[in-house]
Amino acid sequence: MDSTCLEPSLYTVKAVFILDNDGNRLLSKYYDPELYPTMKDQKNFESNVFSKTHKADNEIAFLEGMTIVYKSSIDLFFYVVGSAQENELMLMSVLNCLFDSLSHILRKNVERRCLLDNMEGVFLVVDEIIDGGVILESDPQQVLQKVNYRADDNPLTEQSVAQVTHTADQATLQKLHLLVWGWMGASNYLQDSLDSRLHPGQVAVHYRVAQRHAGQTIMLTHSHT
Repeated sequence: MDSTCLEPSLYTVKAVFILDNDGNRLLSKYYDPELYPTMKDQKNFESNVFSKTHKADNEIAFLEGMTIVYKSSIDLFFYVVGSAQENELMLMSVLNCLFDSLSHILRKNVERRCLLDNMEGVFLVVDEIIDGGVILESDPQQVLQKVNYRADDNPLTEQSVAQVTHTADQATLQKLHLLVWGWMGASNYLQDSLDSRLHPGQVAVHYRVAQRHAGQTIMLTHSHT
């Protein structure tokens, strides 16, 4: 097809990927399903791009009919890919926005280990900049606001996600505990349940009472959540 006949498209970005200094993939997103449709095709393309760029001083490369802009930092390489007809300045604006946004959330430690420790935040940033190949944002400050990052915020890590989940689970358990004990206290069934000297007969009675009213306890829990 004659490239001069191609009409302008909003789908500017064909792919974004981040490699380490050995050419290993750390993150990649392909937005054109017809471009390198298999994992093998994608990795071959990334390997070719890396071999052509990791020792070069340029910021733009043309390979396999693609326009590629890239930037390196310590042991990382950032790539944004567009078609051969794509405006390099548009692609570069995406690359700079990505790099500056990640530099902020990584506290300017733009290197492999820190990136891997903050992959949730990295994916959020990429998704705020590009959606299906369409450029949504090229201002890093706007991107950071959308993903709720500030200079004094903690980066989103696996540990922090686990802490949030643990806190939510603890709050749910506490609510359930209070509801159950409140109901039992009101019903006066287990008024002596805190007595560590309960004999086996009492324990059996309390167990049967708890079984009998389990359905009501569950309903009560749902009504308060």
